[in-house]
Amino acid sequence: MGVLDNTFGAFLIGVVISATLYGVTVVQTWYYFSRYPSDPWYIKLLVGAVLASDSVHQALITHTVYTYLVTDFGIPADLGKLVWSLIVEVLFNGFTALMVQSFLTMRVYRLSNKSIIATLSVLSLVLGEFILVVIYVAKAIHMTTFVELTALKPLSMSVNALAAAGDVLIAVFLCTLLQQSRTGFRRSDTMINKLIIFSINTGLLTSICAVMSLISITVWDGTFIYIAFYFCLGRLYCNSLLATLNARKSLRGDSRDENMSLSLQGIQKTSNSINVGTSQRRLPNNISIKIDTTQEYVRDEYSSATELKSAQAV
Repeated sequence: MGVLDNTFGAFLIGVVISATLYGVTVVQTWYYFSRYPSDPWYIKLLVGAVLASDSVHQALITHTVYTYLVTDFGIPADLGKLVWSLIVEVLFNGFTALMVQSFLTMRVYRLSNKSIIATLSVLSLVLGEFILVVIYVAKAIHMTTFVELTALKPLSMSVNALAAAGDVLIAVFLCTLLQQSRTGFRRSDTMINKLIIFSINTGLLTSICAVMSLISITVWDGTFIYIAFYFCLGRLYCNSLLATLNARKSLRGDSRDENMSLSLQGIQKTSNSINVGTSQRRLPNNISIKIDTTQEYVRDEYSSATELKSAQAV
């Protein structure tokens, strides 16, 4: 493999894949705003902010690759110099990761009945990753060559390690909490299984991408393969958020087909005993029939509607 293949060739491939994922982001954002117009304003603001950060990041990496492969074409000496947009894009990738992981941290907080230990353990990794990103950018912005940038390799590895650790821990907490939310009802438990699989899948790609970036910077030292993975990381975070939000109606639709509702916060059950008619109906030998009505109050944490299910047993 030539020198340009695993450096600026990897650069170009990373930008192309990132641009493709950005197209998916735009489509998912359009789908979200058209399908969920009644969502709270802060969720809409989050989606808008994530899209804006993602858009700026895509513009920055496009500027970077254009500068190296077009503007500086035929000037080998300039290929060793740092372009400002290559450094700044790290900050916007960090912004995107911070917003998406904070959203998922809030989900852990709600599902865990406001557990401080669970929330802080996740939040410490999320904030730690962003702080390291800010430190990285603050140091790298004053550098002028890739040779100087190698001094920040341990910092870059730490950012990717914390990103992967945060994604894995969030997935573990969500799956564990959902597992503990089982009700004993077959249909409810089936839906919880779907939510567990969904939680794993939404965090899987970001974790793999962060781990691959970490492995690349360790194993293929002196190449830009790790940068190609890092270019795509923010796009995967954005799409995982949008996939989580956009899947709500389809999952609730599946649950309605099974005469049940979907809960992303847990299930509350209340039982009321009612008498048949205006008084208990007496049968021979003083046997009375009592109907227990169990209501599952199930709601999407971002929806104002409450769906009820009544299961009757004699």
